[in-house]
Amino acid sequence: MPAFMRAAALRPVGAALALALLAGCAPSIQAPVSAAPTVAENTTIHQQLRDLPPPVEPIVAAVYHYTDQTGQFEASRQVQSLSRAVTQGASSILIKALQDAGDGRWFTVLEREGLDNLLKERQIIRETRTLYGEGRGDDVARVLPPLLFAGMLLEGGIISYDTDTSTGGFGARILGIGGKVEYRKDTAVVYLRAVSTQNGRVLASVNVSKTLYSVGVAADVFRYVASDEILELEAGFTSNEPEHVAIKQAIEKAVIALIVEGAVRDYWTFADPAAAAPLVEAYAKEKVLPVTPMREAPALAAATRPDDAPADGRIRLASAITAGGDGD
Repeated sequence: MPAFMRAAALRPVGAALALALLAGCAPSIQAPVSAAPTVAENTTIHQQLRDLPPPVEPIVAAVYHYTDQTGQFEASRQVQSLSRAVTQGASSILIKALQDAGDGRWFTVLEREGLDNLLKERQIIRETRTLYGEGRGDDVARVLPPLLFAGMLLEGGIISYDTDTSTGGFGARILGIGGKVEYRKDTAVVYLRAVSTQNGRVLASVNVSKTLYSVGVAADVFRYVASDEILELEAGFTSNEPEHVAIKQAIEKAVIALIVEGAVRDYWTFADPAAAAPLVEAYAKEKVLPVTPMREAPALAAATRPDDAPADGRIRLASAITAGGDGD
């Protein structure tokens, strides 16, 4: 049998084998229809936040707004996008990070972002008790307990989100067979500061940057298998680090840094300074600063405390740090 006749006879067999191969691969590459929800992303930074050594006493802190200050919209090459580049729920992320610090032992977080709703609900409760209370007289005069007030405010926000700060890739092709790898790097920066409610002094301020990576891998085949037949195959995937997870990690890292910074400045104290020493040392190295043992830094404490501060260097955040107010 001539060669061209043998090739013609084998083409249907080759096509059948190709179809069978694709059919066999289909279940493995089929996209999932749905996925079960998960409680939270358990990252290394989140675990470090939970494992922080506890303080001598918890700090009563309030968060009013922790916002996106970049003003950036999501980048799009096709049409203008009205979606924001970063999450608009950074306040909720910060509040959760504060609650998780030291497994809930570092901060007593007060609701302030939805303060109007809270006050309205308390007003409804008071009016309902007054009009429809179970008793009269002294029972009618019964009021809600006072709201807690904070010894410290936490301010700041997402101040920068830069896309395509670094891009690159690599590719090769020979005889119609090739592949390529591409990557892109974005950078987000968050700031966090602690403000004393006694005198408005900024006790400590930290900033954290987080790099987001996007990677794409692709391979393809383009070959003539006959004078009038072309074989084309394409495969690839992309992986994008979720933006909200990156912002969450940056905020959690900022909370850790703020706690250590305040401890070094002697505004608050770890219950076990020896257990916190490795954390302080690692933070100092990360900031490229000389390591100063905690509670043995009179020069630093004297430089950062106001004139009327106690001689031991500690800023007393008043009873408000652990106690409530005397009114709504």
